Order: sequence, then C-alpha cells, then structure tokens
Amino acid sequence: MTQRTARDSQKKKGGRSSILSAALQLLPGDMDKDNRDDFTFAKLSDIKHPVTFRISQLEGVRRPKSVTELLQDPELRFHGIQSPTLSDLYVTCQLIADNKPLTIPFRTSFKSFKNAYTWNEWITLPIRYCDLPLSSQITFTVWDIGGPRTAVPVGGSTFRLFGKKWTLRRGKHRLLLWPGLEADGSVESTTPSKMATPDEMGRLEKLVKKYERGDLPKSDWLDKMAFRKMEEIHAAETEKSDDLFLYVDLPRFDFPVIFSEPEVAPPPSTVTTISAAVQPPAAPSISSSFDNDANLWSIVDPDVMHENPVEDKHRRLVRSHRSSPYDRELKPNAKIRDDLGQILNYSPSQQLTSEEKDLIWKFRFYLARDKRGLTKFLKSVTWRDSSEVKQAVEELLPQWTEIDTDDALELLGPGTLDSRVRAFAVKQLSRADDDELLLYLLQLVQSLKFESTASDQRSSRSTTSAISYDDSGLTDFLIGRGVKNPVLGNRLYWYLMVEVALEDRVMAKMYGRVVFRFMNKILESDNGSERRELMRRQGLMVDTLAKRARDLRTSKDPRPKKIEKLRSIISDSKNNLASMPPLPLPLNATIEVTGIIAEKSSVFKSNLYPLLLYFQCSDGSEYPIIFKDGDDMRQDQLVIQLFTLMDQLLRKENLDLKLSPYNVLATGPLQGMAQFIPSKTIAAICSEHGNLLNYLRVSNPDEGSVGTWGVEPSVIDTFVRSCGGFCQQVLRETQTDVGAAGYCVVTYLLGVGDRHLDNLLVAPDGHFFHVDFGYILGRDPKPFPPPVKVCKEMVDCMGGPQSPHYLRFKNFCFTAFTILRKSANLILNLVSLMVDANIPDIKHRDVHEQIQEKFRLDLTEEDAIKHFEDLLNETSYLTVVLDRIHDLAQYWRS
Repeated sequence: MTQRTARDSQKKKGGRSSILSAALQLLPGDMDKDNRDDFTFAKLSDIKHPVTFRISQLEGVRRPKSVTELLQDPELRFHGIQSPTLSDLYVTCQLIADNKPLTIPFRTSFKSFKNAYTWNEWITLPIRYCDLPLSSQITFTVWDIGGPRTAVPVGGSTFRLFGKKWTLRRGKHRLLLWPGLEADGSVESTTPSKMATPDEMGRLEKLVKKYERGDLPKSDWLDKMAFRKMEEIHAAETEKSDDLFLYVDLPRFDFPVIFSEPEVAPPPSTVTTISAAVQPPAAPSISSSFDNDANLWSIVDPDVMHENPVEDKHRRLVRSHRSSPYDRELKPNAKIRDDLGQILNYSPSQQLTSEEKDLIWKFRFYLARDKRGLTKFLKSVTWRDSSEVKQAVEELLPQWTEIDTDDALELLGPGTLDSRVRAFAVKQLSRADDDELLLYLLQLVQSLKFESTASDQRSSRSTTSAISYDDSGLTDFLIGRGVKNPVLGNRLYWYLMVEVALEDRVMAKMYGRVVFRFMNKILESDNGSERRELMRRQGLMVDTLAKRARDLRTSKDPRPKKIEKLRSIISDSKNNLASMPPLPLPLNATIEVTGIIAEKSSVFKSNLYPLLLYFQCSDGSEYPIIFKDGDDMRQDQLVIQLFTLMDQLLRKENLDLKLSPYNVLATGPLQGMAQFIPSKTIAAICSEHGNLLNYLRVSNPDEGSVGTWGVEPSVIDTFVRSCGGFCQQVLRETQTDVGAAGYCVVTYLLGVGDRHLDNLLVAPDGHFFHVDFGYILGRDPKPFPPPVKVCKEMVDCMGGPQSPHYLRFKNFCFTAFTILRKSANLILNLVSLMVDANIPDIKHRDVHEQIQEKFRLDLTEEDAIKHFEDLLNETSYLTVVLDRIHDLAQYWRS
C-alpha cells in the first residue's frame, strides 16, 4: 500500500485507527522523518525569555459561614465571603527553589467581579527560563477580606515548574487550593497543587491536554458532543465538591523543553532561540550534537561500585599466599628502594595507585622495619579480602616498628574502621607524656566520633568480614590519663562538655556516656569526691558568668552602666564570685583562684561586650581573663592549640622565637574564656608615638646602645624573633574581638586572614602580637590579600629592609619554615581530625589542600625556602591602600 493510500484510508475511518495504520504503512523515508519529529525537543538553557504565565480563574463554590460560626466569632461578619456579591479576591505568587525565594512576591491588580472570579492577568517574573533551577516552584495564594485592613488566605497551592522527566510544564493547569492555608513553597510541600486521588475532572482534563497536543485524533461532530458533555460533568462536579481550584496558563512551546544547565564553554552551536510566546512560533532548528550533551543524558553504570574482575584477578595473583614465604626475604633493589621512599613521603591525603599498592604489598615485610610505612601499607590492604586483612592485622601489625605520633593520629581518623588498627595507634600514643598528650587532646576527643561510627556500622556489614568492630580502647585511654593527671582531666572534661552541648543529639548522647564513665572513674580514684565537687563548682561559676554576660550584652544600657552593673554583680555575695574557696581555673587548672576583683573588672567596647575579669589567685597574684558569651571560640581554641604545638616543635630544634601562646578555652558552643594581656595596636602606637621605635624607647630606654637606636638590645631581639614567629594573646579595651596568634611563618601556614594595623599589636617589652582569628585557611574579607604580610611599620622598627635586624628576621623565618615543614604531616592530621567539629572555617572544606599548598611539600627544601623568600619580598601596594581605607572606616565608625 502506498503512502497516499494510507492517508486516504485514515480519512475514511474517521481517525479511529489512523495511528495504527500510519505506523504500519509509512514508507521508510517517512518513518525516519516522523521519528525525528517525535524526539525533537528544546534545551532550557537556550530559552532566554523571562518566565511568564497567566492567572486565569477560580473554580469552585465558596460557602458562607454558618450562623453558629458567626455567633462564636463576630469578626467573621467582616469576611468577604459573607458579602451577597462576589468579594474582591486577589492572588499573590512567588518563585521559590530549595526553600529560598528567587523573586519578590507578585500580586494581581484590583478587579471587581460580577459573575465569576476571572482575572486573565499575565504575570512576568524577573528571571529567565535558562536561569531556573530544577527544583523551581511557584506558590499561589488567593486572599480575601478578613476584616478592617486585614486579609485571610482563601487557599494556597505550590506548583512545580518541572515534571518527573525534567520537562518544563506547559499549557493550562488546574491547581488544588488548600483551604485557609498560605502556600508554603517548601521542597516537601504541605500544599501541593495535585490531588492525592485524581477526580473525574482531573481525568477529563488530562484527555483535553492530549487532544490539544495532537495525541488524540480529531473529529469535529464528535468533539462538539464530547465537550458539551464535559461542561455538564464539570458543573455537576463543581456543585457537589468542596474543593477550590485555581486555573493558570503556561506558555505552549513548539517542543518539550528539557531541563539543562548552560555549558561552561559551549562549542559553536546551530541552535536557534525558542520563542516563548503563547501562540506556537516557527519551528526552531535543533543541534544535531545533542547526543553528546552530558547535561541531557545520564547513564548509570550498575557496576560502578564493583571492582573490575580482571584487576581483581590480577591482585589475587600478585598477592597470592603462596608467595608469602618468598616475600619475607624479599629486598628491593636501588630503583625500587627509591620508588618506595617517594611513596612513603606522600602526604596523608594523597591516594595510592593500584601499582603503588601492589608494590607496597610485595615489600610489606621489608617495610615493617620502617615507621613511616604503616599508614601506606594499611592503605594498600584490600579490606574486603578476609585473608589479606588477617595477614595484615594479625601477623604484620604486631611486629611493626613503633610509629610516630603523626601516623598514630592518622590511624585514628575516619578512614580506619578496624578496631585492632585503632588500638595499635592508641598503644603508640600511650608512650607520650601528659604534656605532649595535652597538645593532641582536642583532636583525640574528636576521634571518639569515628569510634562511634565504626561501631554503628557493625550491623550493616557482612558478619564474615575479617574487620573487627570491637572497642579500640581510646575512650578508656583518655579517661585513664585524665583521672591520673588533674590538669589533663580538667581539659578533657571541658572538651567533652562542649560536645555534649552541640546540636547533634546522636553524638551528644555518645559524649554524654563518656562523661558519665569519666566521672565514675574519678570517684573511684583518690580524693575522687573532692575532684568531682571542684568540677561541679567550675560548671556553676561558668554558668553564672555566662548568664550575667548575656544579660549585660542584651541590655540597652551604655557601657559605663554595664561596667557598674558587672561590678555590683561580682560584689553581690549571692553570686559567690567575689570570694570563693580555692578553685582550679577552667582556663588553666594549674592556677587556683579565690575570687574576682570587682573594682578591676570591666566590659569591653564591642558588639558582644565581653567581660574583663581579674581573678585573685591563692598565691596572691592576679590572673586576668576575658569571658565572652554569644561567640564561638572553638576556632580560636584550635588555632592557639596549633600555635602551641608549633612552639614546641621549634624549641625541640633549639629555635626560640620568644613564643608564649596564651590560654583559650571554649566552655560551650557560644561561650568561652581567654587569657588577657594588655598591649597596643600598631595603629594606636603610630598615632600616639609616631613609630614603633619611639614606643619601645619610652618603656625600655638605653642611651648607650649601639645599633638599637636607644632601645635595650634584648627588646629589639624579642621584637625581631616574635615577628618571625608568634606571641601570646592580647586584648585591649578598644579591641573588638578576642584572640591572638603569631605572625609571618605561623600565620602564613594557617592562612590567617583579615590582617590590618588594628589587629597587629606590640607589648612594651617588644613582643609582637596578633588578634582576631575570624578568618583562617585562606579566607579573607579583603581582595588580593598577600600570603605573607610584613607591614612598613614593622620593617622600619627593625631599621629598614637593608638593616642587619631585618636580615636576622628573614633568617628566623626561613629556619622556622624549614623546621615546621618536617612536621607537616602532624599538622595536617591534627587539622583533618577537626573537620567534623563544626568549626566555621574548617567545616565542608578541603583543609588538606589548603595547608598542603602552604608547605609546598612538592618542592625540595631549597626550592621551598626560595618560594617563601619570594613571598616575603613581595610588596603589595594594594594592601597599603586597603589599610588606609580601613583606617578611614574606623575613623568614621568612631
């Protein structure tokens, strides 16, 4: 049968079998044409027109309130529904995606209704189709008069712009209104536009849409009868239904519009922009290369998580147990030894290739004598292979040589599930003394989260797995050391209490159990009841200070009035602050305090109004601290801990940079305390004395000095050394935040940002200080910050860039940088263990990449020093300009 015959047959049969006959009897050329038309579509990224739709009409019967309801609530008589005529309804609509508004709410213009609620008003949103996210929704809410100058929602509906197959919806739509509710627009909406169970009208309207698209054959005489019957059904359904429906019209495009995001670098394309008019425009030409567009096609490989069987077979052959006796005596040649040394020098975050893993496995017995090899060996183990796990954990691990602290910390991270490996790491840590353990205690407390995670995964894994999920003993180790050493135990207690107070209730419950076990162990020790009572009193004191600090911060009183109130609070005997039995200070348990000196305490001029408290010590000395409520001090606590660690690393190499890191302790998620030492900012010193030398000369004069410009040589030496490293914490009354750190090398390695003359400080004895840790790991509010900043005022104080003191300063920097590079893995592992601690600048960031970039472990030591010298010699004129802009801003702010 020919093509013409098929078409004649279609006309004679009235279209009832037209689809079947056309599909069976088309010529091959026509079949190709129809297939191309069937699969023609447009990409959303090509539509540059604004989002447009029409609010058509409201369907349904609005029934007035009953007499009983009016008697119970007389205000209902003002509602528009009680009016004998149609009330003045209006519709508001807004585009929302992922629970966030993309546009402002739009409202239909005023209209007086006579017979029906019909708007027929077009709304154009200030956003283009190509900019729409896949989760886009439009909220519609119909409003009515609710009383004098009030409106009440008649109903609301949340309409999704994209269907299940990522296609943009088009044509007429009937939206169900949820009575008395405003459309919420949330991802899991409580006001969806579709009915849970489709009604008869919904079924008929779907057929009408198919008819309009041409999916159903047309017959004029039959269509008129069908539409007349549908109108009767619609009227009957509306009369008996209590539901209200809002009808909207969306643009009818020529082709289905598929969601796609714009390409970053799109190739030359022949796609023509699609017209967004409601009437069908001319057919566009579609790119023939759409089959290569990754935004449109997504193919899921069900075996993507499975290992390649060829590679798996190769691994089992290479690691056959028959070769184990031979592997015990295997020694690498010179080239392989160099390859192994290169692998052992990899950073903790670097992934091993399959060839590198096989090489390490082959020489595993040889590497057992190398302390650096354990972490790399454990990464090469196939943990789903029970025989490999058994040999690695039960045979090789016990005979492995003692490892360093940095590797032990890496083994306590989230990547280690086997409890026997974690127990081995805990055993290595047990060799550390209390002072060293105190340096890592913050991270070890975080490691307990990964212990819990490993335990929780027991049920979800195969019982035949060789991996052990028993208790590794980390909790018992920390508790045991905390019970023996009161100072260590005091820090452990406060670290645990902060985790208990966080929002993650699952982890809070786990940490609560650790605290309970810790307290019970303390009770069993000597003077256990006394120690528990001291911790209870510490908690009461912190709670009292936090409550009073919160009251002062939220009060509208001026600062002098706040200071007066603080002193009266301290003096009040009811608060037990002015005088108390000897109590270890939570910030530093080696110091016993007997009360707070009211007349010396004050309130800082800051947004959070931190408290300056002078504690009276039992030995007669004074210990000033800053107590802050309303600010997360855990980031400051982490930075100071890392600076303390770096100080110890430098001192082990006999490099004393006059570092004295200060104490800081977070006592809660939004509160904490820090040691206070007065000093002046460089900006204030230059304003008052002209330059830093005049400031130092006033406090430390030496008329007979040679080469130190009338300043004691030891003071200049302290200044030069501390500029190269970092110093203790300081805060002054005009300073806006708590915190300090060091400078140059240390701030460069941790990427401390927001550096300006108002947070660089100098003490009278020459110590250089630094405050404010709101930005670390490369974050900075200013554009183009220099990696290493040495301000002009500092260089001038050293005698200029050609002076011997400045050259000594640079040499100190190079030496410190070289020493700390050797311990890069330790610093990397400590920061990595804090990723899940919800610290702002570490959460959801690749901290390994941020810090590793600073150390430049890819360079030799000589090249790394040259790189750092280049950074040190860079002069950023933009930084000087930004400092001046900051000074101007501070002037106008004051």
